[in-house]
Amino acid sequence: MSDLATTDMDLDTAMDRYRVELTGYCYRMLGSSFDAEDAVQDTYIRAWRSYEKFEGRSSLRSWLYRIATNVCLDLLNAGNKRARPMDLTAPQHQASAVLNERPEVTWLEPVPDGRVLPQTADPAEMALAKESVRLAFVAALQHLPAKQRAVLILREVLAWKADEVAQLLETTTASVNSALQRARATLAGQSLRDSEPADPLDADQAQLLARYLSAFEAYDISRLTALLHEDAVLSMPPFDLWLQGHEDIAAWHLNQGIGCKGSRLVPTTANGMPAFGQYRPREDGRPGHTPWALQVLEVSDGKIVGLNAFLDTARWFPLFGLPEELDESYEVE
Repeated sequence: MSDLATTDMDLDTAMDRYRVELTGYCYRMLGSSFDAEDAVQDTYIRAWRSYEKFEGRSSLRSWLYRIATNVCLDLLNAGNKRARPMDLTAPQHQASAVLNERPEVTWLEPVPDGRVLPQTADPAEMALAKESVRLAFVAALQHLPAKQRAVLILREVLAWKADEVAQLLETTTASVNSALQRARATLAGQSLRDSEPADPLDADQAQLLARYLSAFEAYDISRLTALLHEDAVLSMPPFDLWLQGHEDIAAWHLNQGIGCKGSRLVPTTANGMPAFGQYRPREDGRPGHTPWALQVLEVSDGKIVGLNAFLDTARWFPLFGLPEELDESYEVE
């Protein structure tokens, strides 16, 4: 069945079918949830303006991917490159930790699953999709030159054929295969740490997250650190500080982070991984809690290996549909 549109309404409907997968593609390319949505919007605007010239020699989907790729390459050629604190500095120790804030454009951003993961009934396909948006993988992609990044995503994540990618990038199949080989070699040198996707059917993971929520809300740091891998990492964008290991993470929570005592957590998911909206007690002493961080957890082999606390809640909480504040009656469902 053709995906060509015959009316303005048909074109709107046809393009909307690809919005989530295009946003996922642009997110992997750009490392920013907001930049990805802007890139898709720019893609649709360009498609509208040039649709009369589209002769149907490829599918509408392939044509939209070509436009989206060009939009992303333009942005990446302008020097955009996102990172995690672990990419920029060495780990600090709690006793001498310094909070150095960097601009928003520095940071790899979290993204809600629903914005980038198309629904599929195939568990293997969904597992691959979640794997390809996890923070560590998207951060590793940022080390690739822009066209290698596009080739690897199209070939390895989206399963395009080499000749299809060559046509999209207006190059040769040999060039695509060469770029893919170089991209694989670069990623192999990144030492990507495993992390498990959020899966409500995984009883062990559900139990781990329930224990984490209970320990954090009780602010029982001994119980909390018992859930962490021995070399777990804590990071807090927009600060470039990161800490590693039980001792420093525990000391941080009991010293600089003591204001988190009494927090409430609201479960969500981000980047295919378990996450929580964290709310701290109101500073004015009134009842209730206000936003403090979006916590994205990386889990492997039954332990938490990464605690990523994104502190710019004015950006993240509306995007994730998290409440503006919590009253005293809030209960985890």
